[in-house]
Amino acid sequence: MRKIDTIIIHCSASKAGVDLHAKDIDRMHRQVNGWASIGYHYVICLDGTVEKGRQDDVVGAHAQGFNRSSIGVCYIGGLNAMGMPDDTRTQAQKDSLRTLVTMLQIKHPGCKVIGHRDVSPDKNGNGKVDPWERIKECPCFEVKDEFKS
Repeated sequence: MRKIDTIIIHCSASKAGVDLHAKDIDRMHRQVNGWASIGYHYVICLDGTVEKGRQDDVVGAHAQGFNRSSIGVCYIGGLNAMGMPDDTRTQAQKDSLRTLVTMLQIKHPGCKVIGHRDVSPDKNGNGKVDPWERIKECPCFEVKDEFKS
């Protein structure tokens, strides 16, 4: 089993209410990126269902430079009706995300929980990724505020 030190939360960058599943993301990752399979380990659907992507012991393809020691969790959504970044999670998704993260932290004690945008480079060297330094907005909410780790 590989050593997990980080859980990285992602969004699918799809508009609110668009119903996607792990199989859809798997197909996109294979066709568009040419990957062997879906890059995430877990996908949280609009109704809160948690679907399995890659097995936990397989290195993910979700956050370049961080994949070897992390688990990738993606919730469906992240864009509002205008296509702009927004926290579109349903209450069921929020509840399932909290449960899944808790379970993963029990399985991998001491791991931190961050958003995909938090792996952007700290360009000014102040020890944190400021909003202007983010490469992308994914997952469209402040993971560190929601998941104190």
